[in-house]
Amino acid sequence: MNALKHVNFAAGIALAPADAGGAEPTGWQALADERTVIRIADAIDRAVDARDWKLARFYLADRVTADFSSLSGQPAANIASDDLIGAWAGNLKAGKTSLHLRTNHQVVLEADTATVLSNGYAWNRMEGNGDPLWEVWGTYEHHLTRSGTAWKVDGFTFRMTHERGNPWVKATPGQ
Repeated sequence: MNALKHVNFAAGIALAPADAGGAEPTGWQALADERTVIRIADAIDRAVDARDWKLARFYLADRVTADFSSLSGQPAANIASDDLIGAWAGNLKAGKTSLHLRTNHQVVLEADTATVLSNGYAWNRMEGNGDPLWEVWGTYEHHLTRSGTAWKVDGFTFRMTHERGNPWVKATPGQ
């Protein structure tokens, strides 16, 4: 059965369409690295939605360059990851829920760095001032660096393409 799984995997790789956005990974290590960096970008979203701040912090380097300027109007900044996690935790307190989704990942690997491009959607809900929903769509760019065998996010950008709903939900921290 294991041999059949390997044959199916290899056939799937061989028959997969080429990524029009960049070079395809070559070799098993490149495929493993690509899967790992995608998993990390997705895992940060799951940890944030679960309010597992320790896990979300685990995936980040000690400092990150965060650019949410399209959402906040504030310029990109290189900040301590603990401060970023603190800001997220301060916004997503009890009473405010979130759901983050990511799709259409495209990965560029260069030695010990990786960039993950993806489309994203976030939903926030909080009762208290009219419509309880706020939603946003856009593109994400995560930058990761490998240190030893571990990949860590050291930068990311969110570029908003559309939002709808109650801006109060966006701007007001949970209680």
